This record gives sequence, C-alpha cells and structure tokens, in this order.
Amino acid sequence: MYILLLILIAIAFLWSAFSYYFERSIEVSKYSLLGQKNNYEIRQYPAYLAAQTEIMGNYNQASNQGFRILADYIFGNNLKKANLGMANPLAANRLLYPEPIEMTAPVSIVKKENEKISMTAPVIQTSTTDDKVRVISFIMPSKYTLDTLPVPNSPKVKIVAVPEKKRAVLKFSWYATASRVEQKKQELLDYLKKDGVVIISGPEIARYNAPFSAPWMNRNEVLAEVK
Repeated sequence: MYILLLILIAIAFLWSAFSYYFERSIEVSKYSLLGQKNNYEIRQYPAYLAAQTEIMGNYNQASNQGFRILADYIFGNNLKKANLGMANPLAANRLLYPEPIEMTAPVSIVKKENEKISMTAPVIQTSTTDDKVRVISFIMPSKYTLDTLPVPNSPKVKIVAVPEKKRAVLKFSWYATASRVEQKKQELLDYLKKDGVVIISGPEIARYNAPFSAPWMNRNEVLAEVK
C-alpha cells in the first residue's frame, strides 16, 4: 500500500511537471486587470487576430470538430503569404497590365509553401443566439498581422480581427464539461446582475490547457463582454 501511494505521488508529480512545461511554451493572450471582485475579474483585452470555424452541434461535438479543423490550419494546411516588394512604378504597372509570355517546356509543379503556426491559449467557444451553431476560435500569435498571417486552405476556417474589449471573467479549474461550463456561465451572469454590470455579449468559454494536461492544473474561464 505504501509503495502504491509513492507510485501515485510520483505519477502525479511527473504529470504536473509535464503539464507545466508544456503550458509554459505556449503564448497566452495578454490583458490589463481593471478590477477585482469577490468572484470575478474585469479585464481589458487588446485587439487580436483569431482563426475561427463554425460547427453545428452540441458542446462536445463543437469542441472536438472545431479543434481538429483549426489545428489542421495551424499545423500547416495553409498558404504562406509572399511579400511582393514594389521596386519602382514599372514593376507595379506590370502587375496591373501583365505582359504575355510564350509557352515553354517542361511544366514544373511546385508544392505550395505552408507554415506551421505556434499554438496559443486560450481556445474560445461561443454559442450563437439559437445555441446550435458554435464558433470555435484559436487566438493567433501576436507576431502576425492580417498581411503576414498564412491564408487557410480550408473554406471552413476564417481569419477575423477581434476588436479591443472589456470582459468580466470567472475562473475555474479541473475539466470544463458541458454541464459545468453552463453552471459557471450562469454564476457569472448572476454576479454581474447583482453588481449592476451591463453585459454586451456572451458569456463564452475559454480553455487554456491541452487535453492531456493534469486536471488540477487546468485553467478555464467564462467571459462576458461588458460596458
């Protein structure tokens, strides 16, 4: 029994260490803390870019399908943008009025250049008004702009610019199951109503950890945009 306890403690320690190391390697979205309440925070989030996909289905279906679609994009199913420099007016004119070129042989097939995008946190899931279509979002690394972010090959992936927002945030740990998420959303709504805070949109769920992370180290949040 004593040996079994030591083994369980060792497994928990190694699991925690691996989870911590993995999460430290991921860029986390930045924010400014505006206020601290007893049960939630008020934060100011800067504008950011996000890759989004819409999934018809319940919470678990949207989470699984949406994650796969967006992971496919950031892991290389995209077209890396080329920066075409305009050296002189003549070069720009030739782009507008291309010169015909004679056909030659052989024909060369070149593989499109793609780019692997670093994973960031959190992954955000938002329900629409009918609660059937769910939007899954990956926040893009801050080094990218709309001009430099690789173009998705899949029509299911859209790149959107999310404006600066003020959000009320309630944090919780362990697993973000569908029932628990709904419970936490309602808790946040109740707190905001009690404090007279006006809600603009939401709430939505943000998950910061990989599925294999130790559950006691999981960071989950429900967020609502507020005035």
